[in-house]
Amino acid sequence: MTTEHTGGGDPKRSIELLWGLQDRPRRGPKPRFTVAQIAQAAIDLADREGLTALSMRRVADQLGVTAMSLYTYVPSKAELLDLMLDTAYREMVRTEPADDSWRARLTAIADDNRILYERHPWLADISTGRPPLGPGVMAKYEHELRALDGLGLDDVEMDAALTFLLGFVQTCARAAADARAAEHERAMSDQQWWESNAPLLEKVFDTTKYPTAARVGAAAGEAHGAAYSPTHAYDFGLDRILDSLAVLIEARTG
Repeated sequence: MTTEHTGGGDPKRSIELLWGLQDRPRRGPKPRFTVAQIAQAAIDLADREGLTALSMRRVADQLGVTAMSLYTYVPSKAELLDLMLDTAYREMVRTEPADDSWRARLTAIADDNRILYERHPWLADISTGRPPLGPGVMAKYEHELRALDGLGLDDVEMDAALTFLLGFVQTCARAAADARAAEHERAMSDQQWWESNAPLLEKVFDTTKYPTAARVGAAAGEAHGAAYSPTHAYDFGLDRILDSLAVLIEARTG
């Protein structure tokens, strides 16, 4: 479930921080930290412990200062979250597509975002309905839109197609994170869990009453070694996403 939202702070302050426009004192001691260093400390904390651990006080502890000192750099957690997202986007990997086809270009974009979520799992729990329009966000948006440019789609369709693709990747990232968390909490793999509970399930599960579920579930479980495979779900789903976009693109190009 989404736990945080971007754009929840003061838009003016967020934009100033994101683009380096904040006022700099002309006199007095040199600031101990840069805004980039503060954002990185917050990212490191979220990478280790998740968004639930993120607070101005915890980030201040990371930097060895008081929370009140941190507020002189960043006014609140809301603006800090905008900085974290923009920083992660600015530093994300951008791989070369396998070829110049639109499917290869979109596959590279999807894979790059999947890698981003694996590196920073907390990103999957952030709603970006009001994205922080910083340099990282804008560069990412520009780069990804270019993969759809020249395919006959109008501007609104290009934006919608990209949103469709990235929404799928984010959903897969959340499911993969949930699977990793469940495995960590149980201290056993999915396959081990199913094997240990198989005798009990055989007693209560009536295959004659649920024949289709029994047949399909057994086939999927044997194929994946678990009830759910994040990798298979991503690979299968990405192909279907691209297939559906192909229908639209082919309709526009005649």
